[in-house]
Amino acid sequence: METVTSWGTLVAGEWLAAASVIEVRNPLDRQLAGIVALSSVEDVERAVTAADAAWRQPWPAHARYDTLMAAAARVDARAEAYAQSIAAEGSKAIGEARHEPPRAANILRLSAEVGRQLCGETLPFDIRAGSENRVGYYVRVPAGVVGAITPFNDPLAMAAHKTAPALAAGNAVVLKPATATPLSALMLAEDLIAAGLPPGRLNVVTGPGPVIGEALARDRRVRVLSFTGGVETGDRLTRIAGIKKLSMELGSNSPVIVLPDARLDRAVALTIAGAFAQAGQNCLGVQRVLVHEQVYEAFRERFVAAAARLRAGASTDERTDVCAMIDETQAARVESWIAEAVRGGARVLTGGTRTGALVAPTVLETVPDGAHLDVDEVYGPVVSLYRVPSLEAAIERANRVDYGLHAAIFTESLRDAFTAAAALHVGGVMINDSTDYRLDVMPFGGTKMSGIGREGIRFALNEMTETRVVCLNL
Repeated sequence: METVTSWGTLVAGEWLAAASVIEVRNPLDRQLAGIVALSSVEDVERAVTAADAAWRQPWPAHARYDTLMAAAARVDARAEAYAQSIAAEGSKAIGEARHEPPRAANILRLSAEVGRQLCGETLPFDIRAGSENRVGYYVRVPAGVVGAITPFNDPLAMAAHKTAPALAAGNAVVLKPATATPLSALMLAEDLIAAGLPPGRLNVVTGPGPVIGEALARDRRVRVLSFTGGVETGDRLTRIAGIKKLSMELGSNSPVIVLPDARLDRAVALTIAGAFAQAGQNCLGVQRVLVHEQVYEAFRERFVAAAARLRAGASTDERTDVCAMIDETQAARVESWIAEAVRGGARVLTGGTRTGALVAPTVLETVPDGAHLDVDEVYGPVVSLYRVPSLEAAIERANRVDYGLHAAIFTESLRDAFTAAAALHVGGVMINDSTDYRLDVMPFGGTKMSGIGREGIRFALNEMTETRVVCLNL
């Protein structure tokens, strides 16, 4: 067996050995990337107990700041090791994986800064007769135990996005990373501990979501449940979580509108990047491109040519543009959705083939209404082009699905841009950019089935705290 790192279950600052383990393997070549604990329901109980005790202990804001800043420096110091680990797990090609460690370090720093500014304000009690002798204020206090369940596609950044704001607000965390890609999250826990994180403030359990994730969601001591993943799992978790704060980011079917006055070269380049990065396994990834009929042929020609030039291959290969999907089962699902669309009259313009877990970058047109590719989240390297007669028709089709995370529009008209921004039923509208754009300080979340609540550093901090009023009767 290859020499790889083995990880236990992190509880109260200790790495506990497990009776059983999970082998983390690359989805394309099946190379062993690491070995992690197969945590048990009893481990979840221990982790929550440790977190519940830890958050009640004093941990002043200056100490939280120092820990997060020191952890950020450690992430920066071994950025390449993080990137190689992410690529070995197989969720990203190595070139894409190298963007994650700097982003995670920045999330830690931003959380540290925003955590120092967490405050309330005074309240004017004398606005009501009889309350003239009262003065007071409100403050924001830690919610307590935060349960964080992260997806496979951004394994380090998503772990940082949920963990850092929770810690900055004074909470304790039980983190369950995706079973397929847990290694970088465990490395992050290691760096936080080395940076001085008090025992129990971060606990990490690894294992299958239906067992470990649901046990975490059910525990009544978990006061905030933050989940990023699929709609079906999110729906299940909301039903079993009970009365607690929920933050759910559940995916999308992101539309891009291209109008006649768009700068086509920019629209093509950004839309290609937004569609095929991470093999399309991205909740913000471009799935539907709604192109005005006046420029449809010109856009299609350039877009298909650019997609055909992308190189699909191993995630560890420096030349790879599009890596394999997370496993062969998901790749086969995407293949079946393409076949369904073709049976309904769609035309494959490029790609459409599968080798194991590797799906070639695929572009289709004339996808029938109601097909999976039309209305559901493909979560794979597949884009559908639509010819539309007007901006109004594009907006109507964009809003037709049950998702609403991000949408985008390419135009040089301010009037059209703001018309779309007002009419698209989504959490974010990107103008002259891909739906894939995200700044870590902006409020991030969606409408409809795309989720509940908002992430983004300051907004996550608010989700992970409670408001406490203090009133003094003089």
